Amino acid sequence: MKIKNILKSMLLASMLLFTTSSCSDWLNVDMEDAIMEDKLYETNEGFLASLNGVYTKMNETYSSTLGMGIIDAMAQYYDIAQNSNHIYYIYSQYNFSENTFESTSGNVWTNLYSLIANLNTLLEHCDNANSALKPHYYPYVKGEALALRAMIHFDLLRIYGPIYSQETASTISIPYQETTQKDIQPLLPAQEVINKVIRDLNTASALLENDKIREEGVMDKDSDDPNENLDLRYRQYRLNYFAIQSLLARVYLWTGNKAKAYEVAHAIITENAQNSIFPWTEKSAVQNHDMPDRLFSTEVIFGLYNQSRVKLFDQLFKPTTRISYSLNFTGESMNEGDEESKITYFYLDTDDLRRAMWNVETLEETDEFGSSTTHKAVCFNKYMDVSTNKAFRYMIPLIRMSEIYLIAAECTDDLTEAIGYVNAVRKNRNCVDIDLQESDTKEKIQEYITNEFAREVIGEGQLYFYYKRHAMTSIMSGTSFGLWYSGYDDMSLQNYVWPLPKVEIDKRVTSK
Repeated sequence: MKIKNILKSMLLASMLLFTTSSCSDWLNVDMEDAIMEDKLYETNEGFLASLNGVYTKMNETYSSTLGMGIIDAMAQYYDIAQNSNHIYYIYSQYNFSENTFESTSGNVWTNLYSLIANLNTLLEHCDNANSALKPHYYPYVKGEALALRAMIHFDLLRIYGPIYSQETASTISIPYQETTQKDIQPLLPAQEVINKVIRDLNTASALLENDKIREEGVMDKDSDDPNENLDLRYRQYRLNYFAIQSLLARVYLWTGNKAKAYEVAHAIITENAQNSIFPWTEKSAVQNHDMPDRLFSTEVIFGLYNQSRVKLFDQLFKPTTRISYSLNFTGESMNEGDEESKITYFYLDTDDLRRAMWNVETLEETDEFGSSTTHKAVCFNKYMDVSTNKAFRYMIPLIRMSEIYLIAAECTDDLTEAIGYVNAVRKNRNCVDIDLQESDTKEKIQEYITNEFAREVIGEGQLYFYYKRHAMTSIMSGTSFGLWYSGYDDMSLQNYVWPLPKVEIDKRVTSK
């Protein structure tokens, strides 16, 4: 009977999510939807199914567009900018007015606010009188829902908001939707959005103060107890306590509040060192022939579970992918010192374990006349299927422990401490330590941090936002390497701010 109820609730959750996100107005819920909604929240399992539905639907945007695909193409990781036929060319050129880009932006906006709408409905039901949500589950369901709402709003701000500073904090940016009202919400100053994000994250953190992850770890296996409910296991795939704290550190750093970012990051590092919740991935696991852990999965604080990951890999990175579709590094070899290969510049240590995410393959392209050409390319295999039941097989990392170390490094004024955090990451990637020189400045340390961050989060959609936060006008190129090239491209600050999508602008015009 319990299984039937769970399946029924999950079906209702999926239908509700689909219906809500399909409406012309993402807050429009008609009578039929309302009936389905009431049924969904009649049971504790319905609450869990609704929350799980949000995590599942996040894959549509976070796994591809804001993960391993478009947003990383905009960070110039890949060899795209010199191939005008590449499907991601317009993104690498920041052609915001192009129809395809406009369509993508509209989908991102609509999908993310649809998720927020569903989270608000869930949150409203959490606190209804006579709620079916059991007290034991309440802090998990409400805490994770609040944290998800904050995270999604923050990512919308990182996309559509200004390069954040004291001068731009008052810039009108995005709405913060925190109720189930159907009315169009006002566009808020960036600072006000940030304040609401921090408020939600702090509330979520308090709710999850006693998250099981703090005592029992990530629990990435089924319980030995056949009677234990699995809903609160596999904490890496939920916005757990540490993920919420990590988001707080990320948000504080975005605003320039390095003192608070350091405080939070240092606390995470300290507790993790004591309890080994997210241990560094062993070299043997990365180099395992049958099931290599190229994700360094034990260090992932939060990631999505995506059973379609192999399809995304095939679409974007599989060696048989056509040249105009494939995301790869420029160059044709991984040989040490090859000046035409980005690998040489990206990984300065030839023993760097992160090199395992790459291999040389032959790609083929057929032109409009049927003629085919081939060339070798350095292909990305981080998300290649490992064909095993390992917990990381379907993982899409969104927050990882190395980022926390690099946040702490960036936020401390103690250069010795900063280089220590950087070297902690490097040591566990099988790289030599960086020796702190008397002449080294904070700016030099920041250069080390930038390089390590780029290596750590490739395929995870974070580098573009790192560049934006620093307002960087020179970034590592995806194409220009060799004797006569610097390996860096100029970057316009305008390229970091997506215009509000037409679907949102039109909605506001017609509502007047």
